[in-house]
Amino acid sequence: MTVLVMNAMAAPLIEPHLPDWIEPRWFRSTEELLALAPEAEIGWFDLNQKEPMAQAVRRATKLKWLNSIYAGVDGMPLDVMAQRGVVYTNGVGINAITIAEYVVMAMLTVAKGYREVVRAQERHEWLTDSPGKVELYGSRALIIGYGAIGQRVERLLQGFDVAVTKVRRSGGDGALGPDEWRAKLGCFDWVILAVPATAETDGMIGVAELAAMKPTATLINVARGSVVDQDALVTALRAGCPGQAFLDVTTPEPLPADHSLWSLPNAHITMHLSGRAQTLMFQRSVERFLENLGRFQRGEPLEPQVDLSLGY
Repeated sequence: MTVLVMNAMAAPLIEPHLPDWIEPRWFRSTEELLALAPEAEIGWFDLNQKEPMAQAVRRATKLKWLNSIYAGVDGMPLDVMAQRGVVYTNGVGINAITIAEYVVMAMLTVAKGYREVVRAQERHEWLTDSPGKVELYGSRALIIGYGAIGQRVERLLQGFDVAVTKVRRSGGDGALGPDEWRAKLGCFDWVILAVPATAETDGMIGVAELAAMKPTATLINVARGSVVDQDALVTALRAGCPGQAFLDVTTPEPLPADHSLWSLPNAHITMHLSGRAQTLMFQRSVERFLENLGRFQRGEPLEPQVDLSLGY
């Protein structure tokens, strides 16, 4: 028997489908997780907070495979897992559809001034002109991070006739490399951040990058708040360059009620909701996990695996 430790909330979805070689042990609290972790050979330790998940991994000395619904692996003890030879599968791609749709929503919200339309409705005011007159057609978008989310954003934007340039680590095939995109920032109407949170991407959008953008450009961040120097962004938005920012992620989260980002007229804050704007996340995650259980038993590679050295 192989011991699986996972959250009891998922039991109704997954327990009827578990093979007979799995011995499930369900946790209903952080305390139960930490108590059960040392027994886990397969772990699905997801909680709302990363720190107790990381603590459970450190305790799980028998762990062979860690699964997670979360795409981001920041805050997890990747070095510990590497030393123990743990395979780590994450939720990359699970939320790509809804996050990509959120990016398009962000672009249309800014382009058509939709926030002002909603406010006019709340005032019962009949507008006689559109507060936003930008068309996506013919505009140019830079997608920094060409994983599952970035690729789906590109496909959606093709339907709007947006010219897309992507940035990826390897460059090539029409993409810009890590050392090429900064010099071209002034060419784009939309700068879309979809990179993982790593030491390499920490603060990658700072004073210089913000200053290089068009005054009419919009910065869209569906990655992590740490990717952007937030203080520099506040200063830049007040100066009007870039013209707008649509931030699904901030530092910290939740954003304090008195933070200046809330009241900036050209900042849109959506409280890290992009991945939650769906009903199929858990269903997709369970289906992927069950497929990987079969691969695990057969000794086949699990998908998708986190590269513990790169951090994504």
